[in-house]
Amino acid sequence: MDTKTRMIETATKLFQQRGYKAVGLNELLQACGITKGALYHHFPGGKEELLIACLQSLNETLTRDIELLFNSAPSTEIAARAVIGEMIKDLDRDGTIAGYTFSSIVSEMSLLSESARDACRALYEKIESIFYAKLIEDGFSCDRASSVSLFLTASIEGGLLLCRAQNSSIPLQTISNVIPELMKEF
Repeated sequence: MDTKTRMIETATKLFQQRGYKAVGLNELLQACGITKGALYHHFPGGKEELLIACLQSLNETLTRDIELLFNSAPSTEIAARAVIGEMIKDLDRDGTIAGYTFSSIVSEMSLLSESARDACRALYEKIESIFYAKLIEDGFSCDRASSVSLFLTASIEGGLLLCRAQNSSIPLQTISNVIPELMKEF
């Protein structure tokens, strides 16, 4: 693995676990095993540019994983529950859902950086588009699919925040259990 890729992977985990602001530059350098010069060589904009690279990497990795689950599922309901199931497994196994959430970064960066906000928005839009496509496949109208994809994305992301706050997978389990009934209502 090259230095730049290692930096992105390491920083992504740190930012997801602790948030962007809580990760100091020295801690980041130490965790990545690099010097300040190496950081600025690969990311001339420093820590914020590294964050944007992390968000772009998450966009590729996370959406690929979600798309795989959605492409193999016969319905949006089953696909959404499968995604949530993977999150619950990670939380119960590792005590974190770092691979699936970036909400801590979004909440910190929304007022700080337009570039970071744009990267976060692109990731949410991609996730919504995956839900949307499956909902259209399930026979939903374009308007309804748009609304439901936003609702599902917001519910899951909110569930992730609650899981972190409660240090429990119960909020995601509850959302997963409610999805079948909600899908009937839509």
